[in-house]
Amino acid sequence: MSAPRNPSPSPPGRPRVALALACFLLAALLPLIGQTGSAFAQSGTPNVEVITIDGTITPVMAQYVDRALDEAASNDADAAVIVLDTPGGLSSAMDDIVRDILESEVPVVVYVGPRGARAASAGVYITYSAHVAAMAPGTNIGSASPVSLGGEMDETMRRKVTNDAVAQIRSLADLRGRNADWAEQAVRDAVNVTADDAVLLRVIDLTAPDVPTLLDQIDGRQVALSSGQTVTLRTAGAATGEIGMNPIERFLQLISDPTIAYLLLSIGSLGIFLELSNPGAIVPGVAGALGLLFGLYALGTLPVNWTGLLLILLAFALFIIDVFVVSFGLLLIAGLICFILGSYMLIDADVPGYDQVSRLVIWTTAGCIVAFAAFIGAAVLRTRFKRPTTGQAALIGAIGEVRAPLNPTGLIFLHGELWTATAEDLPDGAEIATGHHVAVIEVKGLRLIVRAAPQPANPARPRDSTQTTNRGEGVLPIPGGVRSQRGDPSG
Repeated sequence: MSAPRNPSPSPPGRPRVALALACFLLAALLPLIGQTGSAFAQSGTPNVEVITIDGTITPVMAQYVDRALDEAASNDADAAVIVLDTPGGLSSAMDDIVRDILESEVPVVVYVGPRGARAASAGVYITYSAHVAAMAPGTNIGSASPVSLGGEMDETMRRKVTNDAVAQIRSLADLRGRNADWAEQAVRDAVNVTADDAVLLRVIDLTAPDVPTLLDQIDGRQVALSSGQTVTLRTAGAATGEIGMNPIERFLQLISDPTIAYLLLSIGSLGIFLELSNPGAIVPGVAGALGLLFGLYALGTLPVNWTGLLLILLAFALFIIDVFVVSFGLLLIAGLICFILGSYMLIDADVPGYDQVSRLVIWTTAGCIVAFAAFIGAAVLRTRFKRPTTGQAALIGAIGEVRAPLNPTGLIFLHGELWTATAEDLPDGAEIATGHHVAVIEVKGLRLIVRAAPQPANPARPRDSTQTTNRGEGVLPIPGGVRSQRGDPSG
């Protein structure tokens, strides 16, 4: 068989010519590919992220908005819509949200909705800071007057705070081209307007019944970002995604409620109180420590009246001292008075969005404190009056059986043991015979002082103390009597 022939080699210049031709074609097609990709991108479905602010403006809410706007920018969203319904909140948290909106890399639309929602107090500032502001029919906006966390302000301080708030909201109005005069009235006179009036007054840009309609209406608007770039909104028919709170944010927002924060503080203090009353219980101490930590965190996010908080802490200090000091209930009563007064004063309800602690919760907690105190007091009394079960004190009053006649000294069987005993007030020549019962009245070292005790209705037959036991039988002392044990007869 003949050997296979090698294929004829290609001309030496052919691979280089093919490579040069491929590079030329790729260079010629690159601009066309870029234009085609851009056309596909422009024809793609816009993406809009929805952020929900429903409730009081708290530091937790501000953290959530900051994270959500960053996530929207990471997702290359065409816009972010903040659905707003708030009665107000802390000015520090409001400032954080306003700053995040102003510096956002994504156009931000604030939509006061759904129907029945409101943008009060801090909500006015948040709405004014948005690139586009809209409201649903049946909503309202206004009442942006500042209040003090420390109680009543004097006239000078009130003017300073009000003028600062006015300057802030007027600057937002000028930045977004909205009605600055109405904004000032909302701060100075706490005025409110409906959605339709807000459009007429240029407080907002438009009204829309829902978010999809809103996105269709604002499509094509131009907004200026903090970077100076002007962006044309592409929101018609956009796909919307919800960026909600994560579990930790939900939990922290939940405990930021005044009543829940108060409950955590009370439960934590009660747990510590029970642990100190009954050292080693562990569970009340751990639960109390966790309750105190979460309660103090929550109070840090609330408009707290520090006098009220100090009264509550003083109350629990008095409760703990009452455990170790005999006060006949005076410390408990003083602590209850401080606790109830402090509970009523704890939250500054003048701040919009915050209510005082529920009265039902206050009185229920006070009742629980009284119940715990009564339980501990009853346990202490039971311990004081309970008959001792160990030591010499446990022998006083115990009933024993005479095993060797008492004349006046002999042996008695008591608590499974034989004791040397001396009968008290025994006439000369008299004795207490074997088998009779005696009561211990005193302990002197290892000798018991006894006196005759009433005999049972059917006394056992007295046993001669000189009687010997059978071979292999022994007497074993056991609590409450004796028991014979028979050994091996072959032993």
